[in-house]
Amino acid sequence: MGNVTSQLFANIYLNELDQFIKHKLKIKYYLRYCDDFVILSENKKYLIDLIPLISNFLKDKLKLMLHLDKIIIRKYHQGIDFLGYVILPHYRVLRTKTKRKILRKIIGKNRDFQDNLIFEESFNQTLQSYFGVLKHCQGYKIRQRILYCLKQQSSGHSQQDNLKLNIDNN
Repeated sequence: MGNVTSQLFANIYLNELDQFIKHKLKIKYYLRYCDDFVILSENKKYLIDLIPLISNFLKDKLKLMLHLDKIIIRKYHQGIDFLGYVILPHYRVLRTKTKRKILRKIIGKNRDFQDNLIFEESFNQTLQSYFGVLKHCQGYKIRQRILYCLKQQSSGHSQQDNLKLNIDNN
């Protein structure tokens, strides 16, 4: 989630970019969250032609650089990687990297809980937060696997072995 103040400042500072994209470039399908944005179009050449326009605006007006290595042009049916999810035409899945990060964090928090370094309430808040992330995508199987692994952990099995149970297959 990041720092809320940073998110607020990003939204205020990048409002000029929003206005430029919507009113000057007249882009209809534009999404932005903090410093991540997506532009949708059926015309690949049009998207390619936008890159220098947006890059120059960011450099000249906002003193920012567009990361050219992070620009991806792809067909929408291949999925749009945005904010930890891969967004496909009719559903969303959790990005594999995000899935691994969540599992690593749960393992660490569970270890801290088992070692009495954190209270149960803290562990449960973490777990519920990640379950909230999973509600926004096809995350039911991941949630079930996490619950199963935590149950196995509480019965004495190795938590790392259990949480790694083919998690990349979901």
